[in-house]
Amino acid sequence: MAVSISAVVLLGIVVLVLIRGGSVRLLPALACTGFGFFLASTGAAPVITDAISAVTGWISSI
Repeated sequence: MAVSISAVVLLGIVVLVLIRGGSVRLLPALACTGFGFFLASTGAAPVITDAISAVTGWISSI
């Protein structure tokens, strides 16, 4: 759970910086946010969660 919250905060900061820097406009950012929100309610969510957990476990072992 702590990894998920940290990832959400980190990705939120990245999106905010990209919007403020002009690299990403507001509407495409909102579309990506909506896509991620609806993707989380599909059958792909456990696979994505497992992959992120594997990567964070690998990084923490370094």
